[in-house]
Amino acid sequence: MDIYTKLLRLRSLYYKLKTIIWYKFFLKNCGSNNRIIRPLLLTPQCVIFKNNILVRDNCRLEGVFSYAGVNYEPLITLNDNISIEQNLHLTCANKITIGANTAIAANVTITDINHPYADISLPPEKQVLQVNEVIIGESCKVYNNAVILPGTVLGKHNIVGANSVVSGVFPDYCVIAGTPARIIKLYNWGTGKWEKVGVKGDK
Repeated sequence: MDIYTKLLRLRSLYYKLKTIIWYKFFLKNCGSNNRIIRPLLLTPQCVIFKNNILVRDNCRLEGVFSYAGVNYEPLITLNDNISIEQNLHLTCANKITIGANTAIAANVTITDINHPYADISLPPEKQVLQVNEVIIGESCKVYNNAVILPGTVLGKHNIVGANSVVSGVFPDYCVIAGTPARIIKLYNWGTGKWEKVGVKGDK
């Protein structure tokens, strides 16, 4: 084993031990074999970690407890075997759940918060939040720079393309892409293949 591989293994062990010794005492709940690597912001009292979770550098896992005079009870749940790459931006005032065996690539945003702008006498940042639960199903893959908006429900084994802006409810076994995101492929159980979904205007 070369020195670089040894250093990587030592680094992984260090963050695993730090999660057990330090973060486990502050998280709402923490299972086993988890690693949190240098988070940018973490509000542990509203975060549930199950088992075998990796959260890489500069992630923001933030629960919002009070805003514009309104109190909230945020809950962020990460189920088993989740991997999250660097720079996740996750903000929650209601409820965000990420299903088991899901992988989230770099620079992804997930939020259940919307800043309304109906009242033109107040800046959007000073108006009461609109919140709507977000659910990301089991075995999903969310690619780089995707944005998951409030009220989104991803089914099992959904694939979200890079740079997509996702809002709405999506069935199991589909590929989603675009701004705004739409279903571009569905798994056909009859043929055993992923098949393209046509929309008006496609050729």
